[in-house]
Amino acid sequence: MSRNNFGYFFREGLGSIFSHGFMSFASVCVIVACLIIMGSFTLLVLNVNNMIEEWESENQVVAFVDEALTDEEARALEARIESIDNVSNAVFVSRDDAFAKYLSGFDEEENDLFSDLEPTVLRHRYMVYLDDIEFMADTQTRLVEIDGIAKVNAHLEISEGFVAISRVVGVVSLTIILILLVVSMFIMANTIKLTTFDRREEIAIMKLVGATNGFIRWPFVFEGLLLGLFGSLVAFLIQWGIYEFVVVQIDKSATMQLIEAMSFATIALPLLGIFVATGFIVGIGGSLTVIRKYLKV
Repeated sequence: MSRNNFGYFFREGLGSIFSHGFMSFASVCVIVACLIIMGSFTLLVLNVNNMIEEWESENQVVAFVDEALTDEEARALEARIESIDNVSNAVFVSRDDAFAKYLSGFDEEENDLFSDLEPTVLRHRYMVYLDDIEFMADTQTRLVEIDGIAKVNAHLEISEGFVAISRVVGVVSLTIILILLVVSMFIMANTIKLTTFDRREEIAIMKLVGATNGFIRWPFVFEGLLLGLFGSLVAFLIQWGIYEFVVVQIDKSATMQLIEAMSFATIALPLLGIFVATGFIVGIGGSLTVIRKYLKV
């Protein structure tokens, strides 16, 4: 495509947008609405996954060491524990440390009740951190199989709940995003279809004078591209404002303090890329689909 042809296609596509102002406006509004809904679900998925990752880091598996092992033998288990797949780190906690942490949860008067107790009433243990809580049950089984590990406490119900939430949010969001993408392309296709019908005589004349199919199609492609790009940029700005508003409301709410939303700055560029790419796909895809079906060139 030469520079002159590019300029011609751009001008024709831009002019067609203004000559069908109402349909163009409707198309942009639909694209904006669809992208905002898509973006909202995308941000929801990102935030849910981020919270789950944070909860994963706090949801440790506790492996208790057999009381018959000496201190040296208990500490020697660390390498075997960390060699298990899905174990990212294992931290040894001695009886003394565990006892001190237990007492720290009480005030001075209550501590007097435990003055006659010795740290030996507790076991050495390992705080085991996992790469993926989805495989917690399998990791628990493998930890129990290690000689010297007497018992393993794992919050399987919590981990299964996290995984279930993540899957449901992901599936629902993906389904809605795909539906909205199809709807956007349908609206865009109808806009381009109207433009094509209005210019059918011009297209016939261009064919008579020898214009190629590609030369006739490109202005419609540029029209769809410009509409998709403009809609994606508008949607991104509105999405930014909505997200910041929601974050402020969450911070103000006393009942939602457990929810920690991601900073928009950390996801702005990827989200902008998704919006622009979606705008291109919807605009160009809608144009090509209609032209292929309705232009007899």
